[in-house]
Amino acid sequence: SGMTRASLGVQDFDQKVQRAVNRLQSFEVTARAARWLRAAGITGLNIDLMYGLPHQSEASVKRSVQKALELDPDRIALFGYAHVPWMKRHQKLLPEDRLPGAAARYRQMRTASQVITAAGYVPIGLDHFAKPADHLAQALQKGELRRNFQGYTTDRTSTIIGFGTSSIGSLPQGYVQNAPKTVDYRDAIMQGRLATQRGIALTGEDRLRRAIIERLMCDLSVDVASLAREFGHEAAEFAPELSRIDALAEDGIALRDGAFVSVPEEARPLIRTVCAAFDPYLAAGAGRHSKAV
Repeated sequence: SGMTRASLGVQDFDQKVQRAVNRLQSFEVTARAARWLRAAGITGLNIDLMYGLPHQSEASVKRSVQKALELDPDRIALFGYAHVPWMKRHQKLLPEDRLPGAAARYRQMRTASQVITAAGYVPIGLDHFAKPADHLAQALQKGELRRNFQGYTTDRTSTIIGFGTSSIGSLPQGYVQNAPKTVDYRDAIMQGRLATQRGIALTGEDRLRRAIIERLMCDLSVDVASLAREFGHEAAEFAPELSRIDALAEDGIALRDGAFVSVPEEARPLIRTVCAAFDPYLAAGAGRHSKAV
């Protein structure tokens, strides 16, 4: 069928953690799936891992990463668990008293990252790692890495069409989302209608801010003045944002040279905090989002 890439969601191999999140999946089952995929012609295999889950510790996260490396994945995605029970009601079933705090989450992330990079993988943006020969790593080296609402990519397309219940699509004009309920999606399709239920139209300023955030997320740096000119704006329009960067710089989270903003390697896990300085929509959702790390 032409499929060459696949991703296996592992999250964690520790059985205590798996029971807590109701996701029992042994290493043997995952390894067998990986073998089958390779045998079927899959040349690019990604494995998803997580930190910040109930009962996780630095030691257990390290063991899970080491087990995942035995499968020789081409890419590894290392995500922080987002505990947002006010948005996802099923998360209320998790034992909140067993969730690690902010400092513990950070240590778990750092430990996992160190093990992955020690194995020869290249850090990609915020939460991805790839073998040096992988397309993502090569795009990073060439300054051509991209990021869309789905994550890091080498694809430069401006259109992504989502199929299925609640799926999101990206168009040059903005974003659209299909009906989140299966019955509404089904009825629309059966009646020959698009299942799109809502959308957000982008302004020229939205596109500029998205480009600034994308470069930060991909390169850990951005030339605000250069991008502003490209979109027909002036760097002076971002004086308030650059002032916020100065405040972050006092804590060592960012650096600023005129309109050029960068993030030190040691502050990579906090890149979202730097990007937030350029996102005027975050204030409207204050308190609704998960932790930055």
